[in-house]
Amino acid sequence: MPFDFDEIIPRKGTNCIKHDFARERGLPADVLPLWVADMDFRTPPAVVEALVETAKHGIFGYSDVKDDYFEAVRDWFARRFSFEPKREWLKKTPGVVCALNAAVRAFTKPGDAVIIQSPVYYPFFSAVRDNGRTLVDNPLVYRDGAYSIDFRDLDEKARSSGAKLFLFCSPHNPVGRVWTRDETKELGKILKKRDCLIFSDEIHCDFVWGKNVHGIFNGVNPDQNDLTILATSPSKTFNLAGLMISNVFIPNPKLKKAFSDELSRAGLSQLCVMGLNACKAAYLRGEPWLIELKAYLENNLSFSRNFVLERLPGVFPVETQGTYLLWLDFGKLGKTREQLNDLIINKAKLWLDEGLIFGEAGRNFQRINVACPKSVLEEAFLRLERALKENP
Repeated sequence: MPFDFDEIIPRKGTNCIKHDFARERGLPADVLPLWVADMDFRTPPAVVEALVETAKHGIFGYSDVKDDYFEAVRDWFARRFSFEPKREWLKKTPGVVCALNAAVRAFTKPGDAVIIQSPVYYPFFSAVRDNGRTLVDNPLVYRDGAYSIDFRDLDEKARSSGAKLFLFCSPHNPVGRVWTRDETKELGKILKKRDCLIFSDEIHCDFVWGKNVHGIFNGVNPDQNDLTILATSPSKTFNLAGLMISNVFIPNPKLKKAFSDELSRAGLSQLCVMGLNACKAAYLRGEPWLIELKAYLENNLSFSRNFVLERLPGVFPVETQGTYLLWLDFGKLGKTREQLNDLIINKAKLWLDEGLIFGEAGRNFQRINVACPKSVLEEAFLRLERALKENP
């Protein structure tokens, strides 16, 4: 294995949100951080080389991209997902969360209904509420340790609310579902009937496990191109979140113009040259690294699931079909929110993501990021095991 994912790379003292800001966020300084969704691995050497070459040039003026950038992005999705976006669909933004908020403002008015599916990535909530829109929840159904979509509830809420926009998380963060082709088609059918736009956040699309297959929303529902805003990014795949780059595809020219106008009103134009060059290098030359990374992460997920099932009684690991995030159900422990947080933070000395930040449906859950060296993951679960034994 030419890439060493077991290497411990010190991140403390680098102004890293994941490792350096526990006290600022009200936690003890000595917690082990496995929370926010970035990885404790170096990005592919090809990306580092591209960034070094850019830095050596020494000029960081206004920059944009030419056809070779788009071709690298297009070929990645064509090769891996049999989905071939067109050049005129592309709009670059500093991140998917930026695109999410811009879409809410561009395609809805204050007071309009926007549908989400909780528990879900917490910026979905803030994008609706902070922009003065009405949040409508079509909560996922959690039954027998697995999640599914309540299509009847979705149809009824889309009808009764007159929702203008649906925010789709695919693969789903935090529950780890990879939606099947049939599920994605049924979702599209309902939203098309209700004339509701779809913002499809597919930032985790490159992390799909086992026999699960990720279908790009537009690829599964090509008849709904006019209703779809597809948000992608290399940031999760190649650990580039700090370089602020995402690629948004909007086939409908009127929607693309409205989205572009909203970005202009926010003062956004050209992106950072470092992010643009990193994206192109990653999609052109990062795949060998990703193949080995995925094997490593799949092993981490398997280790984590087995550890929880065998050594953490009362805790249940929801199957992770996609993403590198494990969703843990602590409900059978019967602890209050305060007791569970005390167990995780003060007793186990771990910094995870509390389930409630993903909505009320996340109560009694915790999200853990397994994208770290296995030795770190082992230490985290040993801490949790000791804390549970000492504080049943």
